[in-house]
Amino acid sequence: MISKITGGETELLFTAKLLSKYDVKFFRCKQTGFIQTEEPYWLEESYSSAITKLDVGLIMRNQNLVNFTVPLLLNYFNHEGLFLDYAGGYGLFTRMMRDKGFDFYHTDIYCQNIFAEYNDLKELPVITKFEVVTAFEVLEHLVNPLTEIESILEYGDNLFFSTELVPQRVSKPDDWWYFSLETGQHISFYTREALQYIAGKFNKHFYSDGKGTHLFTKNKLRDDPFTMINAEKPKDPFLVRKMRKYVKKHDGIFQNRLSQVKKESLLDKDWKAAKKRITK
Repeated sequence: MISKITGGETELLFTAKLLSKYDVKFFRCKQTGFIQTEEPYWLEESYSSAITKLDVGLIMRNQNLVNFTVPLLLNYFNHEGLFLDYAGGYGLFTRMMRDKGFDFYHTDIYCQNIFAEYNDLKELPVITKFEVVTAFEVLEHLVNPLTEIESILEYGDNLFFSTELVPQRVSKPDDWWYFSLETGQHISFYTREALQYIAGKFNKHFYSDGKGTHLFTKNKLRDDPFTMINAEKPKDPFLVRKMRKYVKKHDGIFQNRLSQVKKESLLDKDWKAAKKRITK
């Protein structure tokens, strides 16, 4: 097979059993390390349920993504613009972002929009440009990544997305859980080099946390958003607010000592620990 990223040579990596019955070949791009399956003839069966019943982390992932997306949009983009969650499943992320005050819309041709029914893409004019398009847990499902990513970028010049990066040492199916052999839905697996190559194809700047969240953008940002946001965002916004309210109720020692406490202490998961540091 030729690489679906570069069009260059691939090598056979291994053969694995998908859906407990299909022996499927996995190939690796020699240039970028991108991994792809043979042409996926089993997808209709895999998508008999658009969101697999084996997905037990759906709610937690959406909450984590909201916690990261909010400061990203506030700090680096026009947060008053229009936003689109591409292949957004049940519409949960769209609903959560709208509840935060962002004008988000949803689209997914394979899954019922339950939580953002009145904020679907079809409610907008056919030609609508979005400030940022989000696409979480999408790229690993793409049969033809370059073509389909190009289609996504037609909605907007900035794409914030998630997909797990291939670990350094992968040589057999058991080496990485993300192959998701039980569902057969994951067919494309990216390295940092592969994503950098794709960004170059579409004249985008590429930023990544080096793990699972990434950004293609037309803008050269003033700093690495992943480094800045991870350093600044509260690990638990509710606990941070609670801590700040507690501090405001007291004067004297709290006000005098607050400036001496390192910023990260207010971001501790255990707000009582932060309180102890202030009053010590």
